[in-house]
Amino acid sequence: MDLNRLHNIFFLGIGGIGMSALARYFHARGIEVSGYDRTPSPITQALQNEGIQVWFDDKESILPEQIDLAVYTPAVPKSTILFAALSAKSVPLMKRAELLGLISGQLPTIAIAGTHGKTTISTMVAHILKTAGIKTTAFLGGISTNYQTNFLDDEQPEWMVVEADEFDRSFLNLRPDIALISAIDADHLDIYGTELALRASFDDFVKRIKPAGTLVLKKGLSAARAFSGRTLTYHTQQEADFMAKNVEVKEGCYLAAIDGLLKTSQFALGLPGRHNLENALGAAAIAWTLGVDASQITTALSTFRGVKRRFETCYQDEKTVFIDDYAHHPEEIRACVKAVRELYPGRQITAIFQPHLFSRTRDLAEQFAQTLALTDRLLLLDIYPARELPIEGVTSQMLLEKIDMSEKKFINKEDIFYELEKNPPEVLLTMGAGDIDRLVPEIALFLKDKRL
Repeated sequence: MDLNRLHNIFFLGIGGIGMSALARYFHARGIEVSGYDRTPSPITQALQNEGIQVWFDDKESILPEQIDLAVYTPAVPKSTILFAALSAKSVPLMKRAELLGLISGQLPTIAIAGTHGKTTISTMVAHILKTAGIKTTAFLGGISTNYQTNFLDDEQPEWMVVEADEFDRSFLNLRPDIALISAIDADHLDIYGTELALRASFDDFVKRIKPAGTLVLKKGLSAARAFSGRTLTYHTQQEADFMAKNVEVKEGCYLAAIDGLLKTSQFALGLPGRHNLENALGAAAIAWTLGVDASQITTALSTFRGVKRRFETCYQDEKTVFIDDYAHHPEEIRACVKAVRELYPGRQITAIFQPHLFSRTRDLAEQFAQTLALTDRLLLLDIYPARELPIEGVTSQMLLEKIDMSEKKFINKEDIFYELEKNPPEVLLTMGAGDIDRLVPEIALFLKDKRL
């Protein structure tokens, strides 16, 4: 498909983080963009403020008369009226990942893959390139705190930064010049069936790197065997091409230097968590590959303010800290809780967790039970179904029974504030990839009001 011949694009699921970035890309190029989403959100409101028409009614009458392309995401069921109407009209339909692949084919591409860390690393890379004055287009999987958007763009960009999503094998639509893999842990087993199939898919992704390209990956990941070109490794604790040294935690801030192929003096990382130090090493490796000098890299990493919902401090006073995180996989929960323990030693952690997907809860129940037990007090919400129908026997109560801790409780969303008032938290941690984020502003306001 010739993207230059498009005049009108309709997005099914325009409020999604990946879809909204694509909508912004085409809107910035003067193409008529509109779309549907199930419910209003801060993203849909922002799109409307930018001049993009967003509808919330699943009915044929909202469709523009002329549509050159309709883009969809698996989050929108094919049973919707709109999907059927577009098919009946013979409108070309394309998956989000396919369209992103076509766009990335027009520019040298940096693709960030991995079951954890994609959004933070891709946003770090984009921020380093912007800081270094390298013209960049970036499709991000979260809202950058520095730029308050998930889409960055320059005229005549030199590089494109994209997240390479393993879900539904989406990343196999990309053919990157530089690729990074941060982690390969069991996930999306509803798609892959086995962890072995998931790992094979990452091998297939690595094979799509251009022969003269570069693979950057956390040391020890098996995907390195699938690529015969230049490979660079990073690790916070092991010998690698890019390593951390002189690591300290001081007043809630990480201090570190980079050693190996890139050598820097000690600098203050702009966001907390040892896992984010690891993410920074991966981003620095990519920047080094592009010839960015050490001072520009450390300046960018020290001024990086993170991504919304990635270890985001939403409220803090002398008694209480409230952190919100997108963590929805056991290893992400482990990293999040570990970071809290390092920053706030000796303080009690109250976690509110919303499981995401029945299949993930079923497949990783034992791992979830182990990592959630690392907190001191757990308030467990219902499973957020997303694209799935319920699975018999898979419930939050089932998960709760597996968690070996005394302070645990299943609650409904409306009971959160009662629980927080009854047992005021020292450190409050909300985690999940569903709609728990809608509660975050209310929780922050509640904590502020209670302090007053």
